[in-house]
Amino acid sequence: MNQAITFDTHRFVKHLIDGGFTEQQAETLADEQVSLLNANLATKTEIANIHADIEILRQETKDNIESSHSSFLKWVFGALIAKERGRCTDFPFGQVNIRKCFQI
Repeated sequence: MNQAITFDTHRFVKHLIDGGFTEQQAETLADEQVSLLNANLATKTEIANIHADIEILRQETKDNIESSHSSFLKWVFGALIAKERGRCTDFPFGQVNIRKCFQI
C-alpha cells in the first residue's frame, strides 16, 4: 500500500513563476516533482515495515547464534569428557577423531 507524499504544488508553482518560469513550465515541473517524490521516497509506513522486518531478522540471527553456541559448547564438553575417559588421547592437539572420541 503506497501512500502519496504530501507536496505543496501550489507553493512550488508560485515560487517558480516568481522566479521567471511560465505557468505552464512551473506546472509541468510540479507534476514531475510529485511523480519523482512518490516513486522514489519511502513513506513512514514503509519505513516502519522495513524496521519490523529488520527486527525479525535480528532476532532470527540472534537465535541462530545462540543455537550454534549451544551446539559448540556441547561438542567441546563432550570432547573433554571423552578425553578424560581416555577415548580421545590426541585432544586438544592435532585433529580430533570424533568417531574415536565417542566410539561411533
